[in-house]
Amino acid sequence: MAKRSAGGLVFSTEQGRMCPGCRQPVADCICGQPARPEGDGIVRVSRETKGRKGKGVTLVTGIPLDDKELKAFAKVLKAKCGTGGTVKDGVVEIQGDQRDLLVPLLEAKGWTVKRSGG
Repeated sequence: MAKRSAGGLVFSTEQGRMCPGCRQPVADCICGQPARPEGDGIVRVSRETKGRKGKGVTLVTGIPLDDKELKAFAKVLKAKCGTGGTVKDGVVEIQGDQRDLLVPLLEAKGWTVKRSGG
């Protein structure tokens, strides 16, 4: 019985999955979000094909923005490159080999940028 009273709304047809701690939609949950560890201040741009059936993506790691700002900035980068992409665990993935286009854009924001990988 104590389990029921301690719980709460877990799913809503209007907003999807709900956080039992703060009772907000999981996308807007503020109670248990782990802070991303601070990096060394260098934004790294690399290319990867692993696990994508040979299709290459450009990975951008180390951008010093929180999740919402990172998602908005990724949208700008995708528009500049003219391709799709996503944000996963603080890493921006842009479809295709876009390193030559992304490095000047990131340097224009004032960040130290390095090309990593092959």
